[in-house]
Parts: sequence; structure tokens; C-alpha cells
Amino acid sequence: MQDTLANTKAILSQLIAFPTISGESNLDLIAAILAYLEAHGIEASVTYDETGERANLYATIGPEVDGGIVLNGHTDVVPTTGQIWSSDPFTMEERDGKLFGRGAVDMKGFIACMLAMVPEFQRAELKRPIHLSVCFDEEIGGFGAPVLARDIESKPMRPAAAIVGEPTLMRLVTGHKAGFELRTEIVGLEVHGSDPIKGVNAIDYAVRYIGKIHEVARRLREEEAQDDKFTPSFSTLNVGRIEGGAARNITAGFCSFDWELRPIPAADGYAILDEISRFGEEVLLPEMREMTENAEIRTIVEADVPPLLADEKSEAMHLIRALTGSNTSEFVSFGTDAGHFQKIGIPTVVYGPGSIYQAHKPDEFIAVSEIERCLAFLQNVAHHQSF
Repeated sequence: MQDTLANTKAILSQLIAFPTISGESNLDLIAAILAYLEAHGIEASVTYDETGERANLYATIGPEVDGGIVLNGHTDVVPTTGQIWSSDPFTMEERDGKLFGRGAVDMKGFIACMLAMVPEFQRAELKRPIHLSVCFDEEIGGFGAPVLARDIESKPMRPAAAIVGEPTLMRLVTGHKAGFELRTEIVGLEVHGSDPIKGVNAIDYAVRYIGKIHEVARRLREEEAQDDKFTPSFSTLNVGRIEGGAARNITAGFCSFDWELRPIPAADGYAILDEISRFGEEVLLPEMREMTENAEIRTIVEADVPPLLADEKSEAMHLIRALTGSNTSEFVSFGTDAGHFQKIGIPTVVYGPGSIYQAHKPDEFIAVSEIERCLAFLQNVAHHQSF
């Protein structure tokens, strides 16, 4: 185990050194994983986004038969812009039993574990395969997972279960909320700021549109049927970024803002979005077009992340419980790629090393003890697939 742990640290250090920020190329990291797998005699399939700059990877260890287990992680990490780190975020450092670096816990730590286990998977004389997979752009909407899911569907082998190794402190997560990632763009009319009533200030209308979002968010918090499995127990809305206008003495001709909806499974997310959209189309836009027929309000759904729906009878849940002895399961409010695999009929759970509360922060880290727990679990996976 000590050799495997040392190998895991070395691989994680290499993975962290690739600054695979969401939306940017991850091809160098994919090439490094391909080279590692090829050195162990393992072939992999690679699928790309429409630009060819971001890629998924899928590899199989063991016999080409049904009943395999998919291990999955995402390669992208959130930016470090504006964060104050104690060390270079893209150079791994080990201090006080912790491994620091951007992506250490979310979620290159799990990817490093599964890659370090490749020699042990190969020695295990597997009767059913273990599939290794990584996705691009999970953090900004899960864009890689649907592409990977289609690739898996095209294979002759049907996996029995999938494990997405997001950080859960090695606790079984069987459900999470859906997610919509949205961008609203408002086109107004620029005029001199000395007589703003002759223009259409896109920022003013953005404020009112955001006010509607907040109104709906308050109603959901106060009136929606609560789902106590989640924290918070209701559907949430959040506006995370806004920009617009050219100068203080010009009415803003354009404003855009990024926002999100995370509905509980019982909620109709499309109905929530439709209510907000109708406010823009039926209330705001007619006012704007009294001044200019070129006024526009458009909302783009940039990502539609499916929920992970709990299934007490699923193969993935039985597997984790059999390997760990745990009889408990949890629900989380953050999204993962798990719903995409469940959507194509693969029973899926979220189960991985480290704490989500260390993710996205300055001085992100994963505890070495969590790496050790993950490696022990993956050894049990190999043993399970050998019988």
C-alpha cells in the first residue's frame, strides 16, 4: 500500500501541474493519462467537444464483458483568480498530512487514486471489468459527461454500476438536486445620460428581472414543499455575475448576468424558469419596445444538469454497502456528473475522498488519510470484480 500511496502522490502532483481551468483545453492532461495507460498496455477511447480542445477519456481493464464498474472523475478545476494562496496553486505541496493544490480534492485526488491502482487492477485477474473515465467541464455545467455517456452507450459492454468520485469524505451519496446554468442578455438603447428617459437602460431592466428572480426565490423558500433530505431543503436561485454599460454618463445599451436554479427533485424546474421568462417577455419587454423596437431580452440555458435520483435497490448502492459495510446514505445540494450516467440506465452513486468544503477555496487540499481510505476502497473494488 505504501508504494501505491507514493505513486498516487506522484500522479496527483503531475495532474495538479496542468492548469485545466473549466472552459480551457485539457488536452495536455489527457495526453499524460493516455501515455500512463499505454505504458501499462491499456488502450483508451477519447471523445471531444465541438472545438476539439477539450476531451473525455474512457479505458477498460479486464475482460470485455458486461457487469463492469465505471470509476469517474472530472479534469477541470475552478479558477484561482483573486484568491490568495500560501503556495503556487499549480504546484502540489505536502504539509501536515495534507496535499495542497488547485484540484487536489475536486477532483484530481480521486483520478490520481484510480490511476495509481492500475497495476493492482491488472494483477487482480478480474472476472468483470473496471472502467476508468474522466470528463471535461463539469464545473461549468457538466458538458463532458453527456458526450462520455454516449461513448459508453456505443460500447458492447454494459456496466453494472458507476461511481463518481466527488469529495464526500468517503460517505455514500445517492441523490442530489438538478441544476440549470443560465445567462440572460438585455439589449436597450444608449443615449446621453443628461436625458436618460429618451433611452432604454439595460441595467435598469436587468435589476427588475433580477428582482423577479429574487421574488421567486423567496416564495420557494417560504412556500415550496420542503425536502428535508437536502440542505437547504427547497429549490434555490442565485445570480452570480453581472456586467453591462459603457460609462456613467450613457444609458446602458447592454447588460448580461449569469444565474442558476437548483430545484429539488419534486419541483418542476422548467415551470420555475418559465414564470421568470414570462415576466421578462410580458412585462418588461413591451415597456422597452415603446422606446425602441430593437430592445431584446434573451435567456440562454447554458447547461441543464440532471438530478441524481436515489434508488435503494440500485446495483451501485448495493456495491458500496457490500464493500464498506455502511447502511447509511446522504443527499447533497451540489451537482455532479452522476445524473448523466443514471440517465442512460447505469446505476450511479457519488463516493470519493476529501471534503467538498475544501473545494474551490484558496489553499485547497486533500488529506493524505482520505487518499489512503480511497485506495483501500479501490482495492476492495478490485477484489469484488475478481469473483
